[in-house]
Order: sequence, then structure tokens, then C-alpha cells
Amino acid sequence: MFGNTGPPFDDPLPEEADVVVVGAGIVGVASAWFLTRAGARVLLCEKGRVAAEQSSRNWGWVRQQGRDAAELPLMMRSMRIWEGLARETGEDLGFARCGVVYLAESESELARYEQWQALAREHELDTRVLNATEATCLVGDVRGHWLGALYTPGDARAEPFQAVPALARALQRAGCRIVEHCAVRALECQAGEVSGVVTERGRVRAAQVVCAAGAWSSWFTRHAGVDFPQLSVKSTVARTAPAREVFDGNAAMPGLAFRRRADGGYTVALGDFHEHYLGADTLRYLPRFLPALRASWKDTRLRLGEGLWRRLREPGRWDAGQRSPFEERRVLDPPPSQRALLQIRGRLARRVPALAGIGIEQSWAGMIDTTPDFVPVIDRAPGLPGLVLASGFSGHGFGIGPGAGEAVADLVLGRRPAHDLTRFRWSRFSDGSPVQLGPL
Repeated sequence: MFGNTGPPFDDPLPEEADVVVVGAGIVGVASAWFLTRAGARVLLCEKGRVAAEQSSRNWGWVRQQGRDAAELPLMMRSMRIWEGLARETGEDLGFARCGVVYLAESESELARYEQWQALAREHELDTRVLNATEATCLVGDVRGHWLGALYTPGDARAEPFQAVPALARALQRAGCRIVEHCAVRALECQAGEVSGVVTERGRVRAAQVVCAAGAWSSWFTRHAGVDFPQLSVKSTVARTAPAREVFDGNAAMPGLAFRRRADGGYTVALGDFHEHYLGADTLRYLPRFLPALRASWKDTRLRLGEGLWRRLREPGRWDAGQRSPFEERRVLDPPPSQRALLQIRGRLARRVPALAGIGIEQSWAGMIDTTPDFVPVIDRAPGLPGLVLASGFSGHGFGIGPGAGEAVADLVLGRRPAHDLTRFRWSRFSDGSPVQLGPL
């Protein structure tokens, strides 16, 4: 179910490309899509399978609602791209505009939603704040003492397990070379600039490299001598058997979130439970993550877990001529949390009694790459011309992925991006800027 389950992408490795994209999740595939359409010779390398990690394990929400103010214009552009991709690619991405609702049980929640509605008005979104009666009518069978809700009817969903592999197939038909099971071990540089990559299958000359490696990005850039503060958290998700329609869109409430799926079931997750496994990166980046930890300490479980000694001894550098850490573990496939699954079942039965008897058909977990402010980096690498980073999407990269990919292509091609990317600059973590937390 996770990632490309069809025939492998196994194009011949070229000796040279204009751009090498590292990582075939939604952001990497979208970046390659826009670069290829602009006429660039692109090689897309994936150490495992296309979209095998978070890009097929996420909730499937394509939302504008609740975005960071700087993210919103990029997300609005992404929404338009999503809408056109099915037509342009001839593939079914499972995209549908079905709405997003955040239900409020406290005055503080409702006040936050009213504050965000002011931002929505600036951008002429169809977002509105519902009163208690309207909220109850919208989600009739969902139980709670609703004081109101934030609702954006024009928001959407897509099916993660099919969308990115489908886009990758269209990308390959457009002329991009895609190679699965081909880890990029390291960058090669000449005169202080990127000159290519070393893969497990050989070297490729390229003056531009895009790192869209998700939870692996910090490791990859650190080997190149560029610091990117990033930690990963584990999130557990489940899907139900097909059931009657309760709400056709995406709904979030205190402690629980669900999405109606194209197969008639629901993707269900907790909104207040994620796990971080302590390791060397925890110690390395803890000071920069303190504001984020203070804001989310109730929701974050710190774990020792198996493999602590290995995580504490993870190498920062390795011989590019030898097997790399990216080949040792090609796909992050952590087991779901049994504690989280128990809470999912209990809260689903309490909040949505109509689904209480519906079985959980599958559960899984994924590793979410986070930054100290929950906002991604989309920027050129400081001090290393030729490297562009697009990572740290902090659990909300699936929806914004196409817009982010277009922005990456603009950076690589030397075009002025259509949106202000100042908020996404790499240097904000090292130039003394105060941490401004994005939406949790």
C-alpha cells in the first residue's frame, strides 16, 4: 500500500543531468515535474520506492485552512495545481474538493479560528466561522459540545497511496529519468560548488541538486557540510472498513481527526499524540527546538526505544565509495503505536458512534520531518551553490507539495518565485532570528 506498488522505475543512470532530485516523495516528484516541463534534463533518485514514506502515509488532506500566513499563498497555488494535475497527467490522483472543518469545544479554540478567518478574508477564501447550531448540523453524527467551527468548503483531499506514484508515471512519460533503489550517497563539489552526485550505481555530473529527502534531509546535508536542524516524530494512523457517510470531508476536533476515503472507509488519527525517539540529533538540535517542545509538550512522547545506541552513534560522514546509511535502511517503516491505536478506537467510538462497530482494517506509522518552527525550508543552501533544499514540511507537506515543487523549480532555474519565500529561508535558524512557530 505504501509508495509505488507497480513496476519499478528503473531508467538507465545518465552520465550527466541538468538537475538531480534526491527523494521521490510528493515534493521531489513535483519539483522534477516542473523542472522537466521547463525543459531541464532531470534525474530523480529514490533510495527505496517512490512515495514509500510520509507521502503515502499521511492523512490525505489538501487544505488551505489553518496554514501559516506565509504558507497560505503557496498553498492556494498548490490547490490550483492539484486541480489541474489529473487533467494534465491523465491519472487518477483521488483529488476531490470536499471541505475541511475544525470543530471547537472551547472559547479559546473558537477565538483562534476567528483570528485565522481574518487571514482567510485577506486572501478571499471561502472560509467561515460557524456558530454552534451550524457546526452541529454540518457534522450531525459527530458528538461533542460544539461552540462553533472553522469551515472551508473549497478545501480538498487526495489519496496519498495513489497520487504520488501516479504523478511519477506521468513525469517519466514527460521525459524525466526515475531510478528507484538508487541511493544518492553524497554530493560531489568542485571549487566550492556542486558538480554532481555519487549514487550507489555510479556518479552523475550535475550543476544543480535538489534535496527533497524528507526525514533523511538533515543527514544528507550534514554530510555535505551544511547544517539543517531537523528532528523526526512518529505518527500513527488507521483506516476503517467501508462505512456509511458521516461527513464527506476532512474533520478535526480535540484529540481526533478523520477523512472520508475514496474507498468508502475513513482515515483516522489522533491530533494530540506523536512520538520522538531520542538520538544524536536530539542532543545536537535540542536548544533550537525548545520553543517547539514547550508548545507541544502535552502531545509529544519522548521515547528511548530499541536502537538507542545506534541512533546515538549515527555517523555524520561516510565514504561515498562504500555502502551508505541510506542503503542500510531504505524505507522508514516504524510499527504503529498500540497505545495510539487503542485511543483511536476509543475516541472514534465516543465521537462518532455510527462508526463504533466498524473494524480497523489497517494501521501504520510514519516519520514526520519537523523544523524548529514547524515551517519548511525552501531555499538555496548557504555557502554551497548548486544545492537547493525543500524539506521540513512538519506533517503538512502532502497538500502543499505541488506548489512547493513549482517554487523549487523557480529557484533552480534562476526564475523569480511567484511567492515570497522569505519565511522559508534556510538562514532563519542561524541568523539570530527569533523562532516564530507556525501552526501545530
